[in-house]
Amino acid sequence: MPTSLTRYIYIGLFVIAGIAIVYALMSATGRRAEGQRLDRFAVDEMSKLDFSQAGRQAPADGFAGPDGAPASLADFEGRTVLVNFWATWCAPCEREMPHLGALQTARGGERFEVIAISVDEAGDEGYARRRLDELTGGVLDFYQAPPSDWDVVYGAGASGFPTTVIYDREGREVARLAGEAPWSDSLALAFVDEVIAQASGAP
Repeated sequence: MPTSLTRYIYIGLFVIAGIAIVYALMSATGRRAEGQRLDRFAVDEMSKLDFSQAGRQAPADGFAGPDGAPASLADFEGRTVLVNFWATWCAPCEREMPHLGALQTARGGERFEVIAISVDEAGDEGYARRRLDELTGGVLDFYQAPPSDWDVVYGAGASGFPTTVIYDREGREVARLAGEAPWSDSLALAFVDEVIAQASGAP
């Protein structure tokens, strides 16, 4: 076989092999990107998940911490947080709260935390604390932003209750959900797991 023809055959084989490798990598990347799309969880009981404000920075406004001392969402940077604005006078909030307690029990730790911020009147703090303990088995800390100090509520864009906003480790919004949701059900847990994994840079 002539040397020049052999060279052309080898070149052709290398080109074909290169194209095959590139195609395989692009296909794998495409499948991985599709698999990591968080909006695939916006179905069934989680259909109200809203990603339209993703990337929005968490409000810097303060609220009262468990011991009454000033707190802010910046205190939680470094972990993924699910922030829930709720009230004792809000029936959907109370129905949802046991799910949030169960979510904290299942996934709470160094990488993730549920933060329940009561929007009850300041004078109802004692009752709101008791209800949170009763509804969650005492697994959630009590945070409060009474109506006289709703800056964090407005800053988070909560227009009704309950409203839940998920922020990543840098305090950027991932998603939100207006209304109640079964946060301890399998679909919600899978969503939270994916959010945590993406925030942690897991493949």
